[in-house]
Amino acid sequence: MKVRMFVEYRLGNPALARGRPITLPLVAALLCGWASGQGSRREDSPEPAPPKVEAPKVTPGTTDPNLTGAAVDPNAYVIGALDILYVKVFRDMDFTGSYLVRSDGKITLPLVGDMQAAGLTPERLATKIREALSELIIKPDVNVMLQQVNSKTYTVAGEVIRPNKYPLLTETRVFDAINESGGFKDFANKKDIIIVRGAQRFRFNYEDVRKGKKLDQNILLQSGDTILVQ
Repeated sequence: MKVRMFVEYRLGNPALARGRPITLPLVAALLCGWASGQGSRREDSPEPAPPKVEAPKVTPGTTDPNLTGAAVDPNAYVIGALDILYVKVFRDMDFTGSYLVRSDGKITLPLVGDMQAAGLTPERLATKIREALSELIIKPDVNVMLQQVNSKTYTVAGEVIRPNKYPLLTETRVFDAINESGGFKDFANKKDIIIVRGAQRFRFNYEDVRKGKKLDQNILLQSGDTILVQ
């Protein structure tokens, strides 16, 4: 019965199909065609997409610090007390890490002991550490970087965009320091800026320097200076 209904359906006219003789070859041909059509549908239908697998999260390593003083010239900057250094000894994590320069100007390395750091450049200190580690490691590869400057800073205060304390990494003049702080607020007095250095007071006219006048007032900052914009 099911074969007959299928045959009638494939002929497209059930009424005519009931009046036609159904032969075995015809049934076989129709069944083959139906099976072929079903197979092609299965082949043409897209395979279900594989489930999405989230990529493994990579946890950043702790061997490379966020060096705030990465732009410092290792041959020129002089290390001071309270600076934080990052000492990297290639393939040796026992010595690699951050070191605070104590108030006495020294750092302490494992198995080496106290070493003078203040008064030296990062490159010179790296050489001294390399020499000390040569007794423990064959041809040690040492690099010293400035991680944070605490010994040399200046302050920009008052009517500027970013009043704050800034590290004195390189030779910096008043004009550049003000620009580094984001420039002036709307009602700032640009013509009467005061640089406070201990008991000393220096006057600075930003507009004059901007126009190339009286450039001698654009002095180099010293550690501890405060630029006061009113």
